[in-house]
Amino acid sequence: MTEYKLVLGLEVHIHLKTETKMFCGCDSNIYEAEPNTHVCPVCLGLPGALPVPNFEAIKKTQVLGLALDSILNKESRFDRKHYFYPDLPKGFQISQYKQPLCEGGEIELDSGNKVSLERIHLEEDTAKSFHENGRTLIDFNKSGMPLVEIVTKPVFKTVGESVEFCKKIQDLIITLGIGDADMEKGQMRLEANISLRTQEMEYNDILPDYKVEIKNINSFRFMEKAIIAEIKRQTEILQKGNVVNQENRGWDERSGTTVSQRVKEEAHDYRYFPEPDIPLLYFDEKHIEELKNSLPELPQQKKTRLMTRYGLTANIATILSTGYSFGLLKKFEGFVESGLDPVKTANILINKKESRDMSFEEFEKLLNVSTNRIINEKNLKNYLEEVVKNNRNIINDIKGGKLSAIEFLVGQVMKNTKGQADPVKVRELLKSEINKKFNTAID
Repeated sequence: MTEYKLVLGLEVHIHLKTETKMFCGCDSNIYEAEPNTHVCPVCLGLPGALPVPNFEAIKKTQVLGLALDSILNKESRFDRKHYFYPDLPKGFQISQYKQPLCEGGEIELDSGNKVSLERIHLEEDTAKSFHENGRTLIDFNKSGMPLVEIVTKPVFKTVGESVEFCKKIQDLIITLGIGDADMEKGQMRLEANISLRTQEMEYNDILPDYKVEIKNINSFRFMEKAIIAEIKRQTEILQKGNVVNQENRGWDERSGTTVSQRVKEEAHDYRYFPEPDIPLLYFDEKHIEELKNSLPELPQQKKTRLMTRYGLTANIATILSTGYSFGLLKKFEGFVESGLDPVKTANILINKKESRDMSFEEFEKLLNVSTNRIINEKNLKNYLEEVVKNNRNIINDIKGGKLSAIEFLVGQVMKNTKGQADPVKVRELLKSEINKKFNTAID
């Protein structure tokens, strides 16, 4: 039977954290509000109401583009994207098509693979529909919210990498302070474009002539399940010699399957044309330089600094460098500046949650007790042997020259010993164990 290869691209939609909506003055703090209380003629699409772009949302989109190494267009415009649904009262959405705010860009995954981006553009969100007892109720509070969309190229070959990418985007949004990306509130939504091709097509870099889009996924776990289910569905269709329909589908958690929603439109079906009520946007070099200077230290930069400056493992540095760990990182660096050992301090802060609310004196006492109880070298070797035995694929990466992969093994040993090992000693003994067992010469 033919083996099919995955072709996967993602679209990530994120509500930006602004005071007002995208094209009107309505309060954007809608998440606990009564339905249809944050509305006006503009976001309801009433005749004669004119949109005014939210400059705060534009700047935050451009900051995201800079953080993802995108090119910021010095001329950008909004377009009308026509489609008719109850949750879009105007009959069109103000979005971007030909000249988005940001083009290209990339983000690096933990494996070293880089995910290439197609574009980052800004648009208004639609209303929210509720279906009950055969009726559809609509809350227009969400209509007109500033929504940034990140579109990747179809570069993902594994489901795991697609999930990792989305988590990194969420972390970046929080680090930049441009959004909360709370998926339970609908502030971050995922869409996956999935198709399959033969090995020969992959070798010749030929894309399939269809794609199926899984819409509005609201959790990383659901996205992983939905993609796996859709791969299975498409494989079965292709193996029977049939054609996969190009369509939009949704994820049904109860049945564990994707379900058909509507035929997928092409760009020409939306009848894009420039938004006549919004002039072309112009940005000079001074504006772009000011945005560049406003960028905070990004997660990957933090991770590299923590490993280089403090000797932390990749796993520990990753935890401390996320946007969610801002307070924890501040506490860690404060303790280290006061004279505590960085490696031991980081391990205790991460592995003993009760230590995070301690004063310096209390933490120093705990650090001394934990250091005295550290696991001895004889017992440590048992943990090392187990980790080496259970991670042959990582060992192969190391033998192939990817020396940074040893940090994953260090992290596994620290996890198995519940932080009771000295990571510097673990790294040293692991190198010795690998050299001895596999006749390598890593240093």
